[in-house]
Amino acid sequence: MRMRIRLLQTAVPALLMSTALLCAGQAIPVTAGETLSGKRVVPAQAVRGHAAILIAGFSHDAGMQSGAWRKAVRSDATLNGTAVYELAMLEKAPGMIRGMIKNGMCKGLSPAEQDQIVVMTQDQKLWEKFFGVENDKDPYVVLLDAQGTVLWHGHGPAATLEPELRAAPK
Repeated sequence: MRMRIRLLQTAVPALLMSTALLCAGQAIPVTAGETLSGKRVVPAQAVRGHAAILIAGFSHDAGMQSGAWRKAVRSDATLNGTAVYELAMLEKAPGMIRGMIKNGMCKGLSPAEQDQIVVMTQDQKLWEKFFGVENDKDPYVVLLDAQGTVLWHGHGPAATLEPELRAAPK
């Protein structure tokens, strides 16, 4: 039993550290995007100076799951006061259908929610590197402190990973 506890005492911090290091040394790309409400946003500037969560979808499948992340974070009282931005990576989508995708994304969202969703149409490789993308089927999430240091990084469904995000150091 003591051996298990010691293993957990060393393995859990090491796992958290290695997860944070996935994005360590990777500066947030300084790419401009446009919110669904039409405002120009540079996520790296928008999150500067306060804790923030970035949720990124690199495919249609991931984008469909990103909304669940945004809702889970917004409904979690322990994450109140944390800025949340959902990044929809559309660089690979043909230019002629990006407008249709964007219009479809707006349906059913309040103006405030539309301000939190940023459509990105360039520098996708930089964003994939920042988020440590292994597959484009999952949404990727990072928790940043006020200095832009990654405190937590994960990918997959909100239902299974949101408790880990909630428990991450802030």
